[in-house]
Amino acid sequence: MIEQTVRGLLEQVQTIAVVGASNKPQRASYRVMAFLQRCGYKVIPVNPALEGQELHNEIVRGSLTDISEEIDMVDIFRKSAEAGVIVDEAIAMKAKAVWLQLGVVDDQAKARAENAGLTVVMDRCPKIDIPALSIETPSES
Repeated sequence: MIEQTVRGLLEQVQTIAVVGASNKPQRASYRVMAFLQRCGYKVIPVNPALEGQELHNEIVRGSLTDISEEIDMVDIFRKSAEAGVIVDEAIAMKAKAVWLQLGVVDDQAKARAENAGLTVVMDRCPKIDIPALSIETPSES
């Protein structure tokens, strides 16, 4: 069932906000953002410490509330204890989905998001799921 959810989500989304984006190549968020861009997604990095800087040819935003365009999915690279606040921001900005990365688990935030009508994927990584599930991404459409 989760594979169908993941497939449907990644085949439909176009714009992804990566919260916790890093400018350090050794960090997973750096590599995942670059991968998602290569797959054809529009990816907006979010990190208050890097606000205004350029990362993978995109300007880093300080928070989700600094993004004026519609966001399909919020990809969260933060500690589990910090994920709930970001999920609540994603709900408020009417994102269609939230994705909590590997190791990021918050069942209460997941329930809030699902109750608000968002698709939720938790404790997974799109960089792993896209090739593993042979998901057709925007660059392949």
